[in-house]
Amino acid sequence: MKRLILIVAVLLSAGAVSAQNYIIVNSEKIFKSVDAYNNAIETLDSLAKQYQSQVDARFAEVESLYNTYQYQKASLSSSTRQARENEILAKEKEAQQYQESLFGQEGTLMKKRLEMITPIQKEIFAKIETYAKEVGADLVLDSSNNPTLLYNNPSVERTQQIIDLLKQK
Repeated sequence: MKRLILIVAVLLSAGAVSAQNYIIVNSEKIFKSVDAYNNAIETLDSLAKQYQSQVDARFAEVESLYNTYQYQKASLSSSTRQARENEILAKEKEAQQYQESLFGQEGTLMKKRLEMITPIQKEIFAKIETYAKEVGADLVLDSSNNPTLLYNNPSVERTQQIIDLLKQK
């Protein structure tokens, strides 16, 4: 959303932008060109699958308890029914909390993602900034996944130069 607002502001002030030196990069393409990023994404995807299977197992247990309860419901006393229902609800709540602990905003997967991706992002953004300063750019626009960028002249596209800088290490 911030990027969208920035692009709209830039487009609205086209007169001011045209007087400035700017470059366009595709950050998605840059990230995908970095092996460490691709390895991190593969690791995170693998963890997500592993975590999802654990969550699925917990919800399958809840479903099994519920199906057993439904089958036996008619032959149970009202106090036993209530106890079983409470047990099923508790197990379901526990499974949801476990899912949140893995996949939520503060979950294990998000923490691992930040741990693995943040250093790569910092390095790439630093390279973009260094390159922009070297070529005297006043503004860097990111063209990845941005529907408001309707046209860009290939002569201002600098994605490959940033990729080349990252590979120089």
